Amino acid sequence: MKKISTRAQNIEMSGIRKFFQAAKPDSINMTLGQPDFDTPSHIKNAAIQAIQEGKTGYTFNAGLPELREALSVKFKSENNLSYNPDEIIVTAGAGEALFIAIQSLVDNGDRVLLTDPGFVSYEACVKLAGGIPDFIPLKKDLHIDQEALKEKLNGARLLILNSPCNPTGAVESPESIKALVESAMDAGVTVLSDEVYEHIIYDSVHASAGTFGDDVLTVNAASKTYAMTGWRLGYIAGPSEYMEQCLKVHQYCQTCATSISQYAGLAAYTGDQSCVKMMRDEYQARRDILTSGFTEIGVSFPVPQGAFYAFVPLGIDKTKQIMDAGVIVVPGDAFGPSGKEYARFSYATSRENIRAAIERMKPVFEDE
Repeated sequence: MKKISTRAQNIEMSGIRKFFQAAKPDSINMTLGQPDFDTPSHIKNAAIQAIQEGKTGYTFNAGLPELREALSVKFKSENNLSYNPDEIIVTAGAGEALFIAIQSLVDNGDRVLLTDPGFVSYEACVKLAGGIPDFIPLKKDLHIDQEALKEKLNGARLLILNSPCNPTGAVESPESIKALVESAMDAGVTVLSDEVYEHIIYDSVHASAGTFGDDVLTVNAASKTYAMTGWRLGYIAGPSEYMEQCLKVHQYCQTCATSISQYAGLAAYTGDQSCVKMMRDEYQARRDILTSGFTEIGVSFPVPQGAFYAFVPLGIDKTKQIMDAGVIVVPGDAFGPSGKEYARFSYATSRENIRAAIERMKPVFEDE
Protein backbone atom coordinates (compact mmCIF):
# COMPACT_ATOMS: atom_id res chain seq x y z
CA MET A 1 0.00 0.00 0.00
CA LYS A 2 1.35 3.41 -0.98
CA LYS A 3 1.87 5.83 1.89
CA ILE A 4 0.02 9.13 1.51
CA SER A 5 0.47 12.22 3.67
CA THR A 6 -2.24 12.94 6.19
CA ARG A 7 -2.54 16.54 4.99
CA ALA A 8 -3.42 15.35 1.48
CA GLN A 9 -5.89 12.77 2.74
CA ASN A 10 -7.62 15.35 4.94
CA ILE A 11 -8.86 17.45 2.02
CA GLU A 12 -11.42 16.64 -0.67
CA MET A 13 -11.43 17.28 -4.40
CA SER A 14 -13.38 20.40 -5.33
CA GLY A 15 -17.10 19.73 -5.52
CA ILE A 16 -17.34 22.30 -8.31
CA ARG A 17 -14.99 20.40 -10.58
CA LYS A 18 -16.63 17.07 -9.75
CA PHE A 19 -20.01 18.13 -11.09
CA PHE A 20 -18.55 20.07 -14.02
CA GLN A 21 -16.66 17.01 -15.21
CA ALA A 22 -19.67 14.72 -14.72
CA ALA A 23 -21.97 16.76 -16.99
CA LYS A 24 -23.40 14.94 -20.00
CA PRO A 25 -22.82 16.45 -23.46
CA ASP A 26 -26.43 17.65 -23.83
CA SER A 27 -26.54 19.22 -20.37
CA ILE A 28 -26.77 22.93 -19.70
CA ASN A 29 -23.73 23.44 -17.53
CA MET A 30 -24.08 26.11 -14.84
CA THR A 31 -21.25 24.94 -12.60
CA LEU A 32 -18.03 26.80 -13.38
CA GLY A 33 -17.33 30.33 -12.27
CA GLN A 34 -15.70 31.16 -15.57
CA PRO A 35 -16.59 34.08 -17.85
CA ASP A 36 -17.80 32.85 -21.22
CA PHE A 37 -16.36 35.97 -22.88
CA ASP A 38 -13.14 35.87 -24.86
CA THR A 39 -10.22 37.81 -23.43
CA PRO A 40 -10.35 41.34 -24.92
CA SER A 41 -8.26 41.72 -28.07
CA HIS A 42 -5.89 44.40 -26.77
CA ILE A 43 -4.87 42.04 -23.97
CA LYS A 44 -4.33 39.09 -26.31
CA ASN A 45 -2.35 41.28 -28.70
CA ALA A 46 -0.02 42.36 -25.88
CA ALA A 47 0.68 38.70 -25.13
CA ILE A 48 1.35 37.94 -28.79
CA GLN A 49 3.72 40.89 -29.00
CA ALA A 50 5.56 39.70 -25.90
CA ILE A 51 6.04 36.28 -27.46
CA GLN A 52 7.24 37.77 -30.73
CA GLU A 53 9.71 39.97 -28.85
CA GLY A 54 11.09 36.95 -26.98
CA LYS A 55 9.88 38.00 -23.54
CA THR A 56 9.60 34.36 -22.53
CA GLY A 57 12.10 34.06 -19.69
CA TYR A 58 11.76 34.26 -15.94
CA THR A 59 10.70 37.54 -14.42
CA PHE A 60 11.54 38.73 -10.93
CA ASN A 61 9.95 36.42 -8.36
CA ALA A 62 7.53 39.15 -7.33
CA GLY A 63 6.60 39.94 -10.94
CA LEU A 64 7.39 42.50 -13.61
CA PRO A 65 8.24 45.86 -12.02
CA GLU A 66 6.05 47.72 -14.52
CA LEU A 67 3.08 45.44 -13.75
CA ARG A 68 3.48 45.90 -10.00
CA GLU A 69 3.68 49.65 -10.58
CA ALA A 70 0.44 49.50 -12.57
CA LEU A 71 -1.21 47.46 -9.81
CA SER A 72 -0.03 49.99 -7.23
CA VAL A 73 -1.73 52.73 -9.26
CA LYS A 74 -4.86 50.57 -9.61
CA PHE A 75 -5.04 50.03 -5.84
CA LYS A 76 -4.76 53.76 -5.22
CA SER A 77 -7.25 54.90 -7.84
CA GLU A 78 -9.86 52.15 -7.51
CA ASN A 79 -9.55 50.97 -3.91
CA ASN A 80 -8.02 53.90 -2.04
CA LEU A 81 -5.24 51.58 -0.88
CA SER A 82 -1.59 52.67 -0.68
CA TYR A 83 0.48 49.62 -1.60
CA ASN A 84 3.86 50.37 -3.12
CA PRO A 85 5.15 47.98 -5.80
CA ASP A 86 7.41 46.21 -3.29
CA GLU A 87 4.33 45.27 -1.28
CA ILE A 88 2.74 43.45 -4.25
CA ILE A 89 3.43 39.93 -5.50
CA VAL A 90 2.13 38.74 -8.87
CA THR A 91 0.90 35.15 -8.62
CA ALA A 92 -0.48 32.29 -10.70
CA GLY A 93 -4.07 33.38 -10.16
CA ALA A 94 -5.85 34.32 -6.94
CA GLY A 95 -5.66 30.66 -5.95
CA GLU A 96 -1.90 30.81 -5.49
CA ALA A 97 -2.18 34.17 -3.76
CA LEU A 98 -4.54 32.68 -1.17
CA PHE A 99 -2.33 29.61 -0.76
CA ILE A 100 0.91 31.49 -0.13
CA ALA A 101 -0.80 33.90 2.28
CA ILE A 102 -2.25 31.11 4.37
CA GLN A 103 1.00 29.14 4.29
CA SER A 104 2.86 32.23 5.46
CA LEU A 105 0.50 33.27 8.26
CA VAL A 106 -1.02 30.09 9.68
CA ASP A 107 0.74 27.68 12.03
CA ASN A 108 -0.35 24.25 13.21
CA GLY A 109 -3.41 24.60 15.39
CA ASP A 110 -4.17 28.20 14.43
CA ARG A 111 -7.87 28.93 14.13
CA VAL A 112 -9.01 30.56 10.87
CA LEU A 113 -12.47 32.08 10.50
CA LEU A 114 -14.37 31.28 7.29
CA THR A 115 -17.95 31.85 6.25
CA ASP A 116 -20.23 28.84 5.89
CA PRO A 117 -21.09 28.61 3.05
CA GLY A 118 -17.94 29.99 1.46
CA PHE A 119 -15.54 29.39 -1.41
CA VAL A 120 -14.22 25.83 -1.52
CA SER A 121 -10.50 26.65 -1.54
CA TYR A 122 -10.40 28.40 1.81
CA GLU A 123 -11.01 25.38 4.02
CA ALA A 124 -8.61 23.18 2.04
CA CYS A 125 -5.82 25.78 2.13
CA VAL A 126 -6.25 26.20 5.89
CA LYS A 127 -6.03 22.45 6.46
CA LEU A 128 -2.95 22.15 4.25
CA ALA A 129 -1.28 24.77 6.45
CA GLY A 130 -2.17 22.84 9.60
CA GLY A 131 -4.79 25.37 10.64
CA ILE A 132 -8.26 24.72 12.04
CA PRO A 133 -11.21 26.05 10.02
CA ASP A 134 -13.82 27.73 12.23
CA PHE A 135 -17.04 28.54 10.41
CA ILE A 136 -19.09 31.72 10.68
CA PRO A 137 -22.77 31.34 9.82
CA LEU A 138 -24.55 33.55 7.33
CA LYS A 139 -27.93 35.14 7.97
CA LYS A 140 -30.96 34.23 5.87
CA ASP A 141 -30.14 37.09 3.53
CA LEU A 142 -26.75 35.39 2.95
CA HIS A 143 -24.77 38.19 4.59
CA ILE A 144 -22.25 37.64 7.39
CA ASP A 145 -23.70 37.34 10.89
CA GLN A 146 -21.58 39.98 12.59
CA GLU A 147 -22.56 39.04 16.13
CA ALA A 148 -21.67 35.40 15.54
CA LEU A 149 -18.34 36.52 14.10
CA LYS A 150 -17.52 38.70 17.09
CA GLU A 151 -18.01 35.72 19.41
CA LYS A 152 -15.34 33.76 17.54
CA LEU A 153 -12.67 36.45 17.10
CA ASN A 154 -10.75 36.11 20.34
CA GLY A 155 -7.73 33.89 19.82
CA ALA A 156 -8.26 33.46 16.06
CA ARG A 157 -5.29 33.97 13.74
CA LEU A 158 -7.00 34.92 10.50
CA LEU A 159 -10.36 36.05 9.11
CA ILE A 160 -11.00 35.42 5.41
CA LEU A 161 -13.47 37.83 3.81
CA ASN A 162 -14.89 37.47 0.31
CA SER A 163 -17.08 40.26 -1.05
CA PRO A 164 -18.64 40.00 -3.60
CA CYS A 165 -19.03 36.44 -2.45
CA ASN A 166 -18.69 33.10 -4.17
CA PRO A 167 -21.06 31.18 -3.89
CA THR A 168 -23.80 33.52 -2.68
CA GLY A 169 -23.42 36.65 -4.81
CA ALA A 170 -23.81 38.74 -1.66
CA VAL A 171 -21.95 42.06 -1.40
CA GLU A 172 -21.18 43.31 2.09
CA SER A 173 -21.86 47.03 2.43
CA PRO A 174 -19.01 49.43 3.21
CA GLU A 175 -20.47 49.81 6.70
CA SER A 176 -20.44 46.04 7.18
CA ILE A 177 -16.86 45.66 5.91
CA LYS A 178 -15.77 48.51 8.20
CA ALA A 179 -17.40 46.90 11.23
CA LEU A 180 -15.97 43.46 10.43
CA VAL A 181 -12.43 44.75 9.92
CA GLU A 182 -12.49 46.99 12.99
CA SER A 183 -13.70 44.09 15.13
CA ALA A 184 -10.89 41.93 13.77
CA MET A 185 -8.30 44.64 14.40
CA ASP A 186 -9.51 45.09 17.99
CA ALA A 187 -9.10 41.35 18.53
CA GLY A 188 -5.64 41.17 16.89
CA VAL A 189 -6.90 39.06 13.99
CA THR A 190 -5.36 39.48 10.54
CA VAL A 191 -7.82 39.86 7.65
CA LEU A 192 -7.30 38.19 4.28
CA SER A 193 -9.63 39.89 1.79
CA ASP A 194 -10.47 38.09 -1.46
CA GLU A 195 -11.76 40.77 -3.86
CA VAL A 196 -11.65 39.02 -7.22
CA TYR A 197 -15.25 39.97 -8.10
CA GLU A 198 -14.88 43.65 -7.18
CA HIS A 199 -15.94 44.90 -10.64
CA ILE A 200 -18.91 42.56 -11.01
CA ILE A 201 -21.39 44.39 -8.78
CA TYR A 202 -24.94 45.46 -9.67
CA ASP A 203 -26.94 46.81 -6.75
CA SER A 204 -24.25 47.76 -4.27
CA VAL A 205 -20.74 49.19 -4.09
CA HIS A 206 -17.41 47.58 -3.36
CA ALA A 207 -15.38 48.39 -0.25
CA SER A 208 -11.83 47.11 0.20
CA ALA A 209 -11.13 45.76 3.67
CA GLY A 210 -7.69 47.35 3.71
CA THR A 211 -9.19 50.84 3.86
CA PHE A 212 -10.42 50.10 7.41
CA GLY A 213 -7.34 48.51 9.00
CA ASP A 214 -3.59 48.01 8.62
CA ASP A 215 -3.39 44.28 9.39
CA VAL A 216 -5.00 43.30 6.09
CA LEU A 217 -3.84 41.42 2.99
CA THR A 218 -5.68 41.98 -0.28
CA VAL A 219 -6.02 39.30 -2.97
CA ASN A 220 -7.24 39.99 -6.48
CA ALA A 221 -6.84 38.70 -10.03
CA ALA A 222 -7.36 39.48 -13.68
CA SER A 223 -9.37 36.26 -14.09
CA LYS A 224 -12.93 37.50 -13.62
CA THR A 225 -12.54 41.21 -14.38
CA TYR A 226 -10.92 40.69 -17.79
CA ALA A 227 -12.10 37.15 -18.68
CA MET A 228 -8.58 35.79 -18.17
CA THR A 229 -9.17 32.64 -16.08
CA GLY A 230 -6.82 30.46 -18.13
CA TRP A 231 -4.03 33.04 -18.08
CA ARG A 232 -3.58 32.39 -14.33
CA LEU A 233 -2.74 35.91 -13.26
CA GLY A 234 -3.44 37.12 -9.75
CA TYR A 235 -1.76 39.20 -7.10
CA ILE A 236 -1.54 39.80 -3.39
CA ALA A 237 -0.64 42.96 -1.49
CA GLY A 238 -0.10 43.69 2.16
CA PRO A 239 2.30 44.85 4.86
CA SER A 240 5.94 44.32 3.88
CA GLU A 241 6.56 41.95 6.81
CA TYR A 242 3.94 39.59 5.38
CA MET A 243 5.01 40.02 1.78
CA GLU A 244 8.59 39.01 2.61
CA GLN A 245 7.32 35.66 3.85
CA CYS A 246 4.76 35.21 1.08
CA LEU A 247 7.50 35.81 -1.48
CA LYS A 248 9.54 32.93 -0.07
CA VAL A 249 6.64 30.50 -0.34
CA HIS A 250 5.82 31.80 -3.82
CA GLN A 251 9.45 31.42 -4.90
CA TYR A 252 9.59 27.75 -4.02
CA CYS A 253 6.22 26.70 -5.41
CA GLN A 254 5.99 28.90 -8.49
CA THR A 255 9.21 30.91 -9.08
CA CYS A 256 7.22 33.58 -10.91
CA ALA A 257 3.94 34.00 -12.72
CA THR A 258 4.09 33.28 -16.45
CA SER A 259 5.90 36.10 -18.21
CA ILE A 260 3.46 36.22 -21.13
CA SER A 261 0.48 36.45 -18.79
CA GLN A 262 2.18 39.28 -16.96
CA TYR A 263 2.61 41.31 -20.16
CA ALA A 264 -1.04 40.61 -20.97
CA GLY A 265 -1.96 41.74 -17.48
CA LEU A 266 -0.03 44.97 -17.94
CA ALA A 267 -2.17 45.72 -21.00
CA ALA A 268 -5.31 44.79 -19.07
CA TYR A 269 -4.67 47.14 -16.16
CA THR A 270 -3.32 50.06 -18.19
CA GLY A 271 -5.48 49.79 -21.31
CA ASP A 272 -9.09 50.38 -22.34
CA GLN A 273 -11.46 49.52 -19.48
CA SER A 274 -14.72 49.61 -21.46
CA CYS A 275 -14.68 45.81 -21.66
CA VAL A 276 -15.13 45.60 -17.89
CA LYS A 277 -18.42 47.52 -17.95
CA MET A 278 -19.65 45.63 -21.01
CA MET A 279 -19.19 42.28 -19.30
CA ARG A 280 -20.68 43.48 -16.02
CA ASP A 281 -23.78 44.81 -17.78
CA GLU A 282 -24.23 41.51 -19.58
CA TYR A 283 -23.93 39.56 -16.32
CA GLN A 284 -26.59 41.80 -14.81
CA ALA A 285 -28.94 41.08 -17.72
CA ARG A 286 -28.34 37.35 -17.28
CA ARG A 287 -28.92 37.60 -13.54
CA ASP A 288 -32.25 39.29 -14.17
CA ILE A 289 -33.32 36.56 -16.60
CA LEU A 290 -32.44 33.85 -14.09
CA THR A 291 -34.07 35.49 -11.07
CA SER A 292 -37.22 36.28 -13.08
CA GLY A 293 -37.35 32.67 -14.20
CA PHE A 294 -37.18 31.41 -10.65
CA THR A 295 -39.88 33.88 -9.61
CA GLU A 296 -42.07 32.51 -12.38
CA ILE A 297 -41.73 28.96 -11.09
CA GLY A 298 -42.28 30.01 -7.49
CA VAL A 299 -38.76 29.94 -6.07
CA SER A 300 -37.60 32.95 -4.05
CA PHE A 301 -34.12 33.73 -2.75
CA PRO A 302 -31.91 36.77 -2.04
CA VAL A 303 -31.17 38.40 -5.39
CA PRO A 304 -27.38 38.34 -5.91
CA GLN A 305 -25.81 41.79 -5.78
CA GLY A 306 -22.53 40.80 -7.36
CA ALA A 307 -20.33 38.06 -8.88
CA PHE A 308 -22.20 35.75 -11.28
CA TYR A 309 -23.78 33.22 -8.96
CA ALA A 310 -27.24 32.60 -7.57
CA PHE A 311 -27.40 30.55 -4.37
CA VAL A 312 -30.87 29.05 -4.43
CA PRO A 313 -32.64 27.16 -1.59
CA LEU A 314 -34.01 24.25 -3.60
CA GLY A 315 -33.52 21.37 -1.19
CA ILE A 316 -31.53 18.23 -1.89
CA ASP A 317 -34.31 16.39 -3.78
CA LYS A 318 -35.15 19.28 -6.10
CA THR A 319 -31.47 19.85 -6.84
CA LYS A 320 -31.14 16.23 -7.92
CA GLN A 321 -34.27 16.44 -10.07
CA ILE A 322 -32.97 19.57 -11.79
CA MET A 323 -29.69 17.86 -12.60
CA ASP A 324 -31.57 14.80 -13.85
CA ALA A 325 -33.43 17.21 -16.15
CA GLY A 326 -30.12 18.25 -17.66
CA VAL A 327 -29.28 21.44 -15.77
CA ILE A 328 -25.96 20.85 -14.03
CA VAL A 329 -25.36 22.95 -10.91
CA VAL A 330 -23.20 22.63 -7.80
CA PRO A 331 -24.99 21.29 -4.71
CA GLY A 332 -24.59 23.81 -1.91
CA ASP A 333 -22.87 21.46 0.53
CA ALA A 334 -19.76 21.74 -1.67
CA PHE A 335 -19.36 25.17 -0.03
CA GLY A 336 -19.92 24.08 3.55
CA PRO A 337 -22.41 22.13 5.66
CA SER A 338 -24.83 25.06 5.94
CA GLY A 339 -25.27 25.05 2.18
CA LYS A 340 -26.76 21.56 1.93
CA GLU A 341 -30.30 22.78 1.11
CA TYR A 342 -28.99 25.13 -1.59
CA ALA A 343 -27.61 24.89 -5.11
CA ARG A 344 -25.23 27.29 -6.81
CA PHE A 345 -26.09 28.43 -10.33
CA SER A 346 -23.38 30.17 -12.34
CA TYR A 347 -24.91 32.56 -14.86
CA ALA A 348 -21.58 33.12 -16.60
CA THR A 349 -23.22 31.50 -19.59
CA SER A 350 -25.34 32.76 -22.45
CA ARG A 351 -28.83 34.20 -22.14
CA GLU A 352 -30.03 31.38 -24.39
CA ASN A 353 -28.61 28.76 -22.03
CA ILE A 354 -30.21 30.43 -19.02
CA ARG A 355 -33.63 30.57 -20.70
CA ALA A 356 -33.29 26.93 -21.77
CA ALA A 357 -32.31 25.95 -18.22
CA ILE A 358 -35.44 27.63 -16.85
CA GLU A 359 -37.59 25.71 -19.32
CA ARG A 360 -35.98 22.43 -18.29
CA MET A 361 -36.58 23.22 -14.63
CA LYS A 362 -40.23 24.18 -14.93
CA PRO A 363 -41.62 20.60 -14.97
CA VAL A 364 -39.79 19.87 -11.72
CA PHE A 365 -41.99 22.45 -9.97
CA GLU A 366 -45.28 21.96 -11.83
CA ASP A 367 -46.67 19.32 -9.47
CA GLU A 368 -46.23 21.43 -6.36
